[in-house]
Amino acid sequence: MGTGIMITSSADKLDTIIEGGTGTSSMMLCHPEEMPKKLESGTPNTIGIAGLKAGVDFVKKTGIKNIFSHEMELINYAYDGLKNIKNVELYVSKPDVKYFVPVLSFNVKGYISDEIGKILNEKNIAVRTGLHCSPVAHRHFNTIDRGTVRISPSIFTKKVEIDKFLKVVSSIHTKI
Repeated sequence: MGTGIMITSSADKLDTIIEGGTGTSSMMLCHPEEMPKKLESGTPNTIGIAGLKAGVDFVKKTGIKNIFSHEMELINYAYDGLKNIKNVELYVSKPDVKYFVPVLSFNVKGYISDEIGKILNEKNIAVRTGLHCSPVAHRHFNTIDRGTVRISPSIFTKKVEIDKFLKVVSSIHTKI
């Protein structure tokens, strides 16, 4: 099951691609003409839809600016901490709220990103490693052969968790 949203100003121009049964009129081979039933593909992902609604409600209640501010505060805190660890390689200047999103890539000298990801994972710290679907950026930073470790705190991330992350990274000794 999947969940998606389609926003369009011309729903009357949309049509089905393949038909052969409907989610609303089981005896019919063709979809009903009225929207949104016309585009119904089967059993709705009710749990996914409820989860999506809860997520939208949370963002509306918390506020996008508050979420962004919290995440940027943590990414800058992490940046300052990583900058003070001598075996860490950073590839950008300190994130500025005008130009950055709360995402930061780094490496530890002598390691490929997957090795650092495994070490962090063993300490229950979730990161993303690799090329992040951006080979041009990795060629630019000369990391195409080892990728980078990417962190991206969320509204649910706490400063103490960034402290734990920094402590684990600082305990990793350079191989070379």
